[in-house]
Amino acid sequence: MGVAGAGARNPLGRRQRRWGEEAIRGGLFAAAAISVLTTIGILYALLSETIMFFGDVGITHFITDGEWTPTFADPQYGIWPLINGTLLITGIAILVAVPLGLGSAVYLSEYATPRVRKAIKPVLETLVGVPTVVLGFFAFSFVTPIFLNDALRFDTDAQNALAAGLIVGVMILPTVASVSEDAMSAVPQGLREGAYGLGASRMQVSLRVVFPAALSGIVAAIVLGISRGIGETMIVLIAAGLQPNSGLDFREGFETMTTFIAATGQGDIPTGSTEYKTIFAVGMTLFVLTLFMNAIAIRFVRKYRQVYD
Repeated sequence: MGVAGAGARNPLGRRQRRWGEEAIRGGLFAAAAISVLTTIGILYALLSETIMFFGDVGITHFITDGEWTPTFADPQYGIWPLINGTLLITGIAILVAVPLGLGSAVYLSEYATPRVRKAIKPVLETLVGVPTVVLGFFAFSFVTPIFLNDALRFDTDAQNALAAGLIVGVMILPTVASVSEDAMSAVPQGLREGAYGLGASRMQVSLRVVFPAALSGIVAAIVLGISRGIGETMIVLIAAGLQPNSGLDFREGFETMTTFIAATGQGDIPTGSTEYKTIFAVGMTLFVLTLFMNAIAIRFVRKYRQVYD
C-alpha cells in the first residue's frame, strides 16, 4: 500500500521540486547572466568607438609610434608610451608584492601558530581597505621626498614611476599574500606528514612540497595582483603624473593607460572627436592586454593544477 500510494502521488517516480530550490537556481543563473551581459556591454561600448577611432588613425601608427600627444595642436597617437608606463610601474609593483606576499604566505601557512595567524592575517588584509587616494598622497608626500630623495639619494622627479610602483606593490601585497596562503593551507596535511616522516626539514617541506602543490593557487594570486596593479589609477595619477614616457628611467614621471583615461575623461573634449575616441581605444587596449594575460594564466593554472581526493 505504501509503495502504491507513493506511485499514485508521483506516477513518474520523480521527486517534487521545491520552489525554494528553483528560486535559488534562477537567482544564480540571473547573476551569471548579468555578469556575462555586463562584459558584453562593456566590450560593445569600447569596440564601437574604437573601430571609428581606427577609421581616423591607422592601427599600425597607433601601436608602433613612440609619441603620444592626442590633445596637442599636432596630435600624435602612438600608444607605446602609455603601455611602457603601465608595464614599468606594474613591474616594480610585482617586484615588491610577490617576494613579500609569498614570504608572508609561507610564514602564515607553515610557521605561524594558530594564534599568531589569527592576529596577523586580519591586519594584513586590512590594507586592502585603505583608499588608494590616501596611498597615492602618501607616495607623493613621503615616499618620494623623504624616503627616495633624502634617505636613498635617488634624486627623483616630484612625480616618478618608482614611488608609484612601490606603493602599488604595497596595495596588492595583501591580495597576493592572502590568496597564496589560502592555497597553501588547502594542501592536504598528509603530504606534510609524509615529507616529515622522510626526514625533511620545515623549510624543505614548505618550498619543495607545499609550494609546488599549491602552485596553481599561487599563480592565480599573482595574476590577480598584476590585474589590480595594471588597473590602478589614483596612486599612479598622484605619484607618477601624466607625462607620456618611452624610457625606462624610473626616476622620471610616467603616464599609464588608466591615468590617461581618468584625466582625459574629465577634460573639456568634444564628444565624437578623435581625441574623445582615444579614451575608448586606450580602454580597448587595456582590455585586450588584461584578457591576454589572464588567458595565459588560466592555461598555466590548468596545466599545473593538482586535485586531491
